[in-house]
Amino acid sequence: MKQRYGVELSYSVAWRGRECAYENLRLGMPEQSYNLLPGYLHMLMQTNPGSVVNLEVTDGNKFQYLFIAFAASIQGFSYCRPVISIDATHLKGKYRGVLFTAVCHDANQQLFPLAIGVGDSENDAAWTWFLKRVKDVFGENPALVIVSDRHRSIRSAVEEAFPRAFHGICIYHLLNNLKTKFKSKNKELEQHYIAAAKAYNLQEFHVLFYTLCSAVPGAKEYLESVGLDRWTRSHAPCRRYNIMTTNISESFNTVLVKVRELPITAFVNEVRLLCQRWFQQRRTKANGCSSRMSTDVENKLEERRDRAQTMDVRF
Repeated sequence: MKQRYGVELSYSVAWRGRECAYENLRLGMPEQSYNLLPGYLHMLMQTNPGSVVNLEVTDGNKFQYLFIAFAASIQGFSYCRPVISIDATHLKGKYRGVLFTAVCHDANQQLFPLAIGVGDSENDAAWTWFLKRVKDVFGENPALVIVSDRHRSIRSAVEEAFPRAFHGICIYHLLNNLKTKFKSKNKELEQHYIAAAKAYNLQEFHVLFYTLCSAVPGAKEYLESVGLDRWTRSHAPCRRYNIMTTNISESFNTVLVKVRELPITAFVNEVRLLCQRWFQQRRTKANGCSSRMSTDVENKLEERRDRAQTMDVRF
């Protein structure tokens, strides 16, 4: 304000002005927004049949947890690879809280939001509550993979909510842990580690892992204690495909960075509008496909076919 308009404001005055602006924009004051939430969720269920909403309050009738999975997400998950990336980030409104997200990739390599949740903080109880709701809606099978960072609350929640699913960890979060533990900024460490994590077969992995451990004494014991199956593609008991990180859930959280400041009901509405817009655009695009394959797959096949035509076949 001072730089743009030459007006000096204290923090408290600026905050009150911001709250008044929200109210004038009909986003509602934070307290009023929580009162509007049950009615909004009821209308959401009426206008989006098949969606699942769960609002939990305390004994004193105060907000505790919120879970939302839209019908389009529930129906579309069966056409996605069974790898779910989960993450949490802080809300920035008056009452703060944490946003929980579960995201996967669709057949076109685009972000496919499955569910969102809101809780008080990133703790065991909140993560367990959210993941149990995810399981109730999307189910569980031995081929399912959950990918996350190494937060302790996530590990215990996954073990409780998804006992049959495989829990893999984000290779970049583990890389940061590795660099911190061994105080290393060695570029070769990063290159060998990423290559070992993404290796498709055990033979290739062992060569890369040996090179990595030779360059960083102690890395072998540390990475094996984490569990080779949890961070390598070659040792994983289930297919992780190309989802070796939590980038897709973190990217979805980044898309929501501005609306995370809004009061709760306005925030939920913005998430609904975003997902509705994405799903509509993708349905329109899918209707124009000439085959059962996605446009991403068709483009890759066409590119490889063009390259293959320039090659000589020798017997």
